[in-house]
Amino acid sequence: MIKNYLKIAFRNLFRNKFYSLLNISGLAIGVACCLMIMLFVSDELGYDTYYDNSENTYRLTMAGGLNGSVFDLAVVGPSVGKAMLQDYPEVIDFARFRQNGSPFIRFGDNVFKEENFIWADHSALDIFGIELVLGDPETALVQPKSLVMSETAAAKYFGKADPLGQQIEFRGSKDYKVTGVYKDIPANTHFEFDVMGSMETLDESKQPIWLSMNFQTYIVLTEGADVQKMASLFPAMLEKYIGPEVKRFLNMDWEDMESNGNNLAFGMQPVKDIHLTSDLQGELDANGDIKYVYIFSAIGFFILLIACINFMNLSTARSAHRAKEVGVRKVLGSVKAQLIYQFLAESILISFISFVLAIGLAYLALPFFNQLADKELTIPFQDPMFFGLMLAGVTIVGLLAGSYPAFFLSSFQPVKVLKGALSGGMKSGALRNVLVVIQFCASIILVIGTLVILNQLEFIQNKNLGFDRDQVIIINDAYLAGSNTSALKTEMESFSEVKSASLSGFLPTPSNNNMNVFLKGVVPKDDNQVLSSNWTIDYEYLETMGMEIVQGRNFSREFPTDSLGIIMNEAALKEFGFDEPLGETIGTFADLEGNIQGYKVVGIVKDFHFQTLKDKIGPLILQLGNNTGLLNLKVNTTDYASLLNKMEDSWAKFAPNQPFETSFLDARFERMYEDEQRLGKIFGVFASLAIIIACLGLFGLAAYTAENRIKEVGIRKVLGANVGQLVYLLSKDMGKLVIIAFIIGAPLAWYFSYNWLQGFVYRASIGWTIFAVTALGSLFIAVATMSYQSLKAAVSNPVKSLRTE
Repeated sequence: MIKNYLKIAFRNLFRNKFYSLLNISGLAIGVACCLMIMLFVSDELGYDTYYDNSENTYRLTMAGGLNGSVFDLAVVGPSVGKAMLQDYPEVIDFARFRQNGSPFIRFGDNVFKEENFIWADHSALDIFGIELVLGDPETALVQPKSLVMSETAAAKYFGKADPLGQQIEFRGSKDYKVTGVYKDIPANTHFEFDVMGSMETLDESKQPIWLSMNFQTYIVLTEGADVQKMASLFPAMLEKYIGPEVKRFLNMDWEDMESNGNNLAFGMQPVKDIHLTSDLQGELDANGDIKYVYIFSAIGFFILLIACINFMNLSTARSAHRAKEVGVRKVLGSVKAQLIYQFLAESILISFISFVLAIGLAYLALPFFNQLADKELTIPFQDPMFFGLMLAGVTIVGLLAGSYPAFFLSSFQPVKVLKGALSGGMKSGALRNVLVVIQFCASIILVIGTLVILNQLEFIQNKNLGFDRDQVIIINDAYLAGSNTSALKTEMESFSEVKSASLSGFLPTPSNNNMNVFLKGVVPKDDNQVLSSNWTIDYEYLETMGMEIVQGRNFSREFPTDSLGIIMNEAALKEFGFDEPLGETIGTFADLEGNIQGYKVVGIVKDFHFQTLKDKIGPLILQLGNNTGLLNLKVNTTDYASLLNKMEDSWAKFAPNQPFETSFLDARFERMYEDEQRLGKIFGVFASLAIIIACLGLFGLAAYTAENRIKEVGIRKVLGANVGQLVYLLSKDMGKLVIIAFIIGAPLAWYFSYNWLQGFVYRASIGWTIFAVTALGSLFIAVATMSYQSLKAAVSNPVKSLRTE
């Protein structure tokens, strides 16, 4: 019987090649899109699940508020992990990471800037399942000045030579030793390290201080530990360890601090939740966003829904052509169940062919999708579960897409069918119309979502940020010039293409963050502390970056006392509450003993964005300093190649044998919004595919409608109707459906888009033009798709269609 079902199914497919092609191609594209999205979502949800005990591993966080300034940190003090191990029996191990820039590593004549370097406790190897392929895992990171590195890094530094025991030059010291090589860390981890240095090297890691928060700290709990009970004991722990430091630095008892509305709180973040739900200060790497997982899942669902609707539409539309087949089969003894099995078999066969094609399409499209999504996804052909899921998908999609046509066709009454009572088939098309509305509603939501994202990106590009990001060249790691750094700056300032030059370690990007407590005055009181970002700059920094002084003046060499001067932004001025800020004294802690240094306010700089537009502009204090991390050049040329050659020649003179690396400030700014740009591109691609799939179904429906009304068209032509009138007659109903879809879809799209934009403090409005463009575009595409078949019917010779009447 199954063989007979399949034989008839194949015959029906080949008999109706045009409709079969539309069905299979639409479903295949939809399934391919859904498969790639499923791989993306699976990868995102699989972060930090590959190592043992990940279920019981937590990262410690610190949140709090100080006189209205709030912070939420992924870092804690260096002593916290050890105290947790001592005070809580549930804690069985801990490990710390400490980020401290991207150092240069030298081996022989080779010099590499290691972007993925971290200081780590030895216990991190065991906690995070970092498997050594060379070296002793018991001792690899125990001794100071020992390093372990990934297999990729070892090959980069040493080629085919044995890395173990190699002496390398690191941070000016030549006695660092490679003690281990580990397998590359999987990509789906919330950190990415290629070289790890022993935490024992850092003196600050041994400091018994809690308020200097720079260490990402992880704890491992016993199986079944009561996390809520542990968290309830944290306030007492904070008072015990941080209370004395609050007294020393802020001159407040713990009770006074809390009664004034200030607070500090520890948190425990499950390590598996970090990638998708964490966006704290001090993250080890840029994380994902659970909202995007939801968005992509919805896109996959919509596209698969549109593809399934195509199948249902075309199957029910062609019901009249199979009505007599159903009638004859029923007269010859077929029962309803057999007919249902027959039509479901056809549906599952189409689904199977579509899935096979979809896997092929996904395989070919995956490199492009990986580039778009910044992933390294692969189709897991070696995993039996994958084929099990595909088989389940074939069955489910086949049953869902074919269920209504199967029950609808099998319900025909043979007497009526054979008398021709259903010759017109399902002419009312009520269900078909509903499905078309759903299709275009989903497509309209995707299109509007794409336009909103692109509009926000354009808003970001055109917003006045308070500084000039154009034509600013950054020379990275200017400190490599050593004592020649100032001379290097002076020579480059002399270039005719250079308007001004500045040395600083800070740029208006989120990667630069240095928080300090400042005092209104020089004596700590209950309500005079402000938590502010703190940058050290030189005399030319504000000019080079195009920042505007709104009160007072810039730092000047004519005022030697400016070494104890500060410039604050307008947000900081608001926090301090000065009516006349110039000349006021601001204090900050000079050392770990609690000694305070006072600074005079010399100027107020207009607020500028030094975080993303997702964040409100916070307080910022600028001080004179000798930070030589970056040499920033404001230029006035378009011949960048020539200027960069001149700069490199100067670099070779003042920093011989040192790597020369440049970047552009506007390019750094663009990288801040890579996720949004990526989302916009992916939305655009899938929105286009959704429309294509919907139009494939529409094209098939148009062909069916034209075929079904060919005699009506012939009669109307004979009675004088022109081509335009006939095209309008055949297309108007579909235009109405698109308008209904827009009326339903537009509010839903506005709701989802509005909620996405709430993630930005500074955002574009959702203008009416987005909806107008979408409405007109959708209507045009639908009518254009219908018009081909309508025009084909309208220009046909009426004699051919009426000769049998």
